[in-house]
Amino acid sequence: MAALIERRAEHIALERIREIPVLLVQGPRTVGKSTLLRALAQRHHARVVDLDDLAVRDAAAEDPALFVSGPGPVFIDEYQHVPVLLDAIKAELNRDGSSGRFVIAGSTRFAALPLVSQSLTGRLHRVELHPFSQGEIDAEREFLVETLFEDPASAASPDTSATTRDDYVRRVVRGGLPLALARSDAARGRWFDDYVALCLERDLLEPGRVRQPSALAPLLRRVAAQTAQVLNMSRAGDAAGLAAATAADYVRLFEASFLVRLLSAWGRTSRAASTARPKAHMIDTGLAARLLRLPSARLGSLDPAALQQFGHLLETSVVGEVLKQASWLEHLPSVGHWRSRDGAEVDLVLENRDDGAIVGIEVKAGSRLRPGDRRGLERLRTLVGDRFAADVIFHTGPRCARLDDTGTLIALPVDRLWTHAAPDQGP
Repeated sequence: MAALIERRAEHIALERIREIPVLLVQGPRTVGKSTLLRALAQRHHARVVDLDDLAVRDAAAEDPALFVSGPGPVFIDEYQHVPVLLDAIKAELNRDGSSGRFVIAGSTRFAALPLVSQSLTGRLHRVELHPFSQGEIDAEREFLVETLFEDPASAASPDTSATTRDDYVRRVVRGGLPLALARSDAARGRWFDDYVALCLERDLLEPGRVRQPSALAPLLRRVAAQTAQVLNMSRAGDAAGLAAATAADYVRLFEASFLVRLLSAWGRTSRAASTARPKAHMIDTGLAARLLRLPSARLGSLDPAALQQFGHLLETSVVGEVLKQASWLEHLPSVGHWRSRDGAEVDLVLENRDDGAIVGIEVKAGSRLRPGDRRGLERLRTLVGDRFAADVIFHTGPRCARLDDTGTLIALPVDRLWTHAAPDQGP
């Protein structure tokens, strides 16, 4: 199934190769980076240097200059295993800094590697490969985030959604990691267990940065339990038997390995009136549901605890889908969450870096909106004024609605994220 899914990132990568000396594709393990790298290499009639192969890794560490020599582009997979290759790449670029020299891929965030982010400043562009979006899975091309910046009123189409709450539950539990998609529920659960073990053992324990390895799994489960919430590091650390400072160090390792996304507090204008702690989001809702032992039947029940957990996981799902679409835009927006000290909040804020236009997003797990659901968006709009392009409340009900006279405050079913048609595609 995964092999048949077209990745939007491939077209972006092909464009960027023509523009800059080094393209970095980064993202979680098994998300499809190697597949993408091979597809790009095939287009350029080149081979891929695979540093997951221990023999190749040892040879590259012994003679890094040899592995980066020759005509470009040179393709290197899991480059973080031999960081000295980046020094060799820099030396090559000092001799020939033309576009399209190197395409590298890794499962560790570039900025998390010491000194690496400085060595290729101005010569490298990062493309983050996410788990599959719901539109990629359904073979739909998503344009909603682009529409929200350009013409938000057109997103509130009169047609109704047929997606049920059970459908949303199934999508949340399935997630978007390619190798998990086609498996049965039981097989998917075993795969997620193996995936967590692989990530913790290969990406976190190998470098020797963890003094209490037995605490990693319980800490990750605790972070999953706080997905879509302002991260309480003391509580997370207590659950794993760790001091808050140590827990914070380990959570940063989770983030560096693309297990967790820390969504920072947003805002310059409103900083004095807002909290500064990040929100935690698991990188994949299927992984989060497995860590919390929430199969579809349990997550979809009407038990109060399940209802609350579904709300958090749905928010993480929406945030993930929005950020995937944002990563395909020509200019990446800055992103964050906003929460005032008196409790008004906006789940996700996107800001166009060029003109300062802002899209605010709230996620509600209910099928009906309540008067207080727009409170955070209205507060933030008051603070930033005419910079707002759109305010959106996503919900699980069937109907779109314009909630003000301007058409920029709208309510949308969650599935509009992957069913909204581009203007030239028709309804």
